[in-house]
Parts: sequence; C-alpha cells; structure tokens
Amino acid sequence: MTDTKLNLIAGQWVAGESEIENRNPSDLSDLIGLFAQASSDQLEATLDQARIAQAEWAAYGIERKYNVLMAIGNELMARSEELGTLLSREEGKPLAEGKGEVYRAGQFFTYYAAETLRQIGENADSVRDGIEVDVRREAVGVVAIISPWNFPTATASWKIAPALAFGNAVVWKPANATPASAVALAEIIERQDIPKGLFSLVMGAGRSVGQRLVESPKVDAISFTGSVPVGKGIAIAALQNLTRVQMEMGSKNALAVMDDADLDLAVSLALGGAFGGTGQKCTASSRLIVHEAIHDAFVEKLVAGTQAMKVGHALEAGTQIGPVVSEPQLSENLAYVELGKSEGAELACGGQRLEMPKQGYYMSPGVFLGTSNSMRINREEMFAPLAAVIKVGGYEEALSVVNDTNFGLTSGIVTQNLARATHFRRNAKTGCVMVNLPTAGTDYHVPFGGRGDSSYGPREQGSHAKDFYTIVKTSYISAGVPS
Repeated sequence: MTDTKLNLIAGQWVAGESEIENRNPSDLSDLIGLFAQASSDQLEATLDQARIAQAEWAAYGIERKYNVLMAIGNELMARSEELGTLLSREEGKPLAEGKGEVYRAGQFFTYYAAETLRQIGENADSVRDGIEVDVRREAVGVVAIISPWNFPTATASWKIAPALAFGNAVVWKPANATPASAVALAEIIERQDIPKGLFSLVMGAGRSVGQRLVESPKVDAISFTGSVPVGKGIAIAALQNLTRVQMEMGSKNALAVMDDADLDLAVSLALGGAFGGTGQKCTASSRLIVHEAIHDAFVEKLVAGTQAMKVGHALEAGTQIGPVVSEPQLSENLAYVELGKSEGAELACGGQRLEMPKQGYYMSPGVFLGTSNSMRINREEMFAPLAAVIKVGGYEEALSVVNDTNFGLTSGIVTQNLARATHFRRNAKTGCVMVNLPTAGTDYHVPFGGRGDSSYGPREQGSHAKDFYTIVKTSYISAGVPS
C-alpha cells in the first residue's frame, strides 16, 4: 500500500479531492507515490489563512527571519544527495544534475537569509523646510508561486526564498509532473519557526486549481515560470484584479560560433548547452549559428559528440542524458523531429525513441543541418534534446539571426576577438549574454530574465528580486519647530 502525500493547507497537511500517480520516467514500473490534488474550497481556506499569517510574519524581527531562511538553506544543502536522488528519480535528469540543483536551491535560501539583514531604507530632506523623507520597502502581501517541472526545486526556491525574506506569505502550486520534490521542500519549510499558514503547498491541475489561484482577488502578486500561452492567460486573469505579475516563459536561445572560435570549446559548449538536462531547459542552445568558414569542421565534431553521448537511467553512473519527463513531452518532441524533416532540414543523427532495459521515455539527442531561421524548428521552443545548425556568412549575419526571434532569454558567442565579443554583448537582444560559455548556466546573486516573449515583469534573483516582492512606501515627517 502506498501512502498518499498530502497538501499543506492553512498550516495543516490534508488530503485532497483526488490523487495522482507519480512514476519514474527512467523506469515506469517504479511508482514514486500518490499525491493529493487540492480542491477549490481548500484553496480559499489557505488564502484566507495566508493573509493572517503574513501580517504576523511581517512583524517578525529581521534576525528571526534570517534564522528561518538559513535553516531551510542549510538543510537543503546537507540533504542534497538524498533529495537530489529523489528529484532525478521523478524528473529524469542525471543524478549529478539533480544533486547540484538541490544544493543550489539551498544557496538561494542562504543568500536571501542574508538579504533580510540588508533591508536598509533611504532618507532625504524634503524641498520644504523642516520636513524629512523616509523611503522604505514593505511586503506585497500574499504571493502565488507557480513553478515548472524542469527545475522543480531550484526554480521554486528562487521564488519562495525572496518572497519570504521580504515578508510575504506564499501559496505554491508546483507542476504535477514533479510533486515529490515539492512535498520534500514543503516539509522542510513547514517545520521552521513561521506562522501557521504562512507557506502553503497546493498541488493540482493548472486548469482548475492554478486558474482559480491566479484569478483570486486574495492574491497580491503572481510569480510564474512556464509556457508563453499559459503566461499570457495568467496576465489576462491577473489584470482583472490589478495583481502584479512576474513571468519567465519560453525561449529560443542561440549560440553563435565564429570563424576564430576554439573549435573544441565551441563543440563542448554546444553539446552541454543543447543537451544538458535532456534539452529541457529554458536556457538551452537550440539554435547553433555557425560561421561558414568553420561550419563543416564544427558539424563533423558536433555530430560525433552528439552520437557519443550516453542516454540512460537518470540514477545510473555515466548517464549524460536522462529520459524525457513524460509521454506527452516525448510525443511532442518526436513530432518536432518530423516537422523539421518536412521543412527540409536534414536530421544528421538522433531524434528517435530508444528502447532501454527499463521502460521509460528515452530519446536520442538529435542534430538538424541545413536549416534556416524561418523554419518552425528555429522559431518555436521545442524543449527537447534537439539542436538546429544555421550556417551564416559572417558576424553581422550571425548577430542578425540571433536577434531574429520573438524570444530573448539567453544568447552566446564563441570567439577569441575581444572587439567582436564586446559588440555582441552590447547588441544581442537578450536578457543574459554568454561569451565563450554555454547559454545554460546562471548565478543566483545577479538578475535573471529575458526580453520579448521570454519574460514579463521585474527580474528574478539577486537583489533585483525586491522590485517584485516589495512595495515602496514614502513617508514625510515634520518634526515641528523646536521650543
């Protein structure tokens, strides 16, 4: 008998109106657990309690908040092997990536623990004599957090940690594909010295619980990571209540490889950027824009490197690419393979479903050649272990192709020319730019976000997170005339 993992509603672990199975995408015979699905009534109850708890939490001293966030972060880092194994088991990323993600999640909490002690305001003299001005930040209130399955612990943590650090209550709806990691994180947070109902875990379908959450007038802010269509729907719903929103959505990241690039470095960056995490990263290098002078040599090494990558069970030693997260995602990936071929692209390798010793959602990494930037495989986010090579005649054309997209999250260039690298860094229309680095991989202490359809609202991470999770208050004080 498998116990059902519960939701954290208004400070209590409770059953839902139904439950779902969670199975290991590396081995479909491995049932990870059953997970409760919240009802609309439970959502209302937890939102009501969150409002009460937030007022109490906002009154906590800053050192008390610091201790809470440090405890969460330290436990995540101490248990990174255990919880990283659970994450890889349910999401499918190689074990080293799973453990690294949990450890990084702990670093988010310890970073924002320190931020609780840096909430220093501003002051100024008024233009009127005898009046002083005090400017400081206060909590927004109740924050709804909707996080994705591809980084189930890290993405949630880089939203939850600043929300709590700046005095807010959190109602968290994680992706249903990775509920075990969500419950594990919620259990750690719930054990801390926080008011009852300050933090809630509400698992359920996006079309029901998620939609009700973003439409609620009881929510003051919404932080979302997911697809563009869902993000636009959330923005429309939030507008009805003038709820502030922060959204990280799709991407179509490009890595430009110039004629002076270190070829081995360029291939290594392309392989890691395109296929790390099974290509299921919002920062993945799905477009490889290559100078014609080195195109053929680059392609030869890229295809050989792609074919050499080991696809396998996420928990097995040596696995470089784990399974795709689910059957629907795998079906969508394979459909993009057929689409690319129908558009005239050459599939040089991979792009096939694989049969492995354990039944799962395995797929070989694929490389398209002879593609143009107008093809759908170069316009739409595939979220798959698929990369398309685009040949260009020079740097100017490369930069133009990089910027020719509705998205704008990350971009990169591989070059040994400082002037060219500087020009690219200043003219690439993306929120993050990488020079001689993979497009995937960012730090937690600096802002993260994109342009165009990739992002909407204030930046995430670093000290810039305060722009979303706080509201500025300006106070005017007259001391009167001294007697």
